Amino acid sequence: MTDLFAAIQHRRSIGKVKQDAVPQEQIERLLEAAIWAPNHRRTEPWKFFVMEGEGRRVLGRAYADIALSQVSGLSAEEEAEQRSNHEKKAFRSPIVIAVAVSPAEDANVTEIEEYAAVHAAVQNMLLAAHALGLGAVWRTGDPMYHPIMREAFGLSGREQLVGMIYVGYPDMEAPQSKRIPAAEKTVWLR
Repeated sequence: MTDLFAAIQHRRSIGKVKQDAVPQEQIERLLEAAIWAPNHRRTEPWKFFVMEGEGRRVLGRAYADIALSQVSGLSAEEEAEQRSNHEKKAFRSPIVIAVAVSPAEDANVTEIEEYAAVHAAVQNMLLAAHALGLGAVWRTGDPMYHPIMREAFGLSGREQLVGMIYVGYPDMEAPQSKRIPAAEKTVWLR
């Protein structure tokens, strides 16, 4: 059990990775770890889109389309440069996994619990990546929730992206981190 606690304590976001290919078997292990996250009423509300090679262009185009939808008056040259800069974001790692929540239609299911389950699935993926010696970072931000991004991944209804997991072999040292002790954030009711 100490290995589990060590993994939880030492896992860090690794934002700089090598472009070396990651074997499909390792990515499948991350996905298998994800689907064992706890989820109320066993709805399994997650969806995964694994992008590698040219498949990352789906994400790159969405990043660029979102950015360009928010500016006007650019010359054709400026627009091409902006498009290229934003598309590059999708190529920061050899594998990018888009993670979405697909809330159950059951009226007895609370939507926030569906999100919590998918967030737990992401944490499982990050811990599995760490255990496999991979670097991973969970990226979110305004573009994740933009209609253009939803459309790029064919999401409909209440489906929503919760982030992108960039995965590869680390090309940086894991940053140091510390936390406020749990005792300072805990109230015991006895």
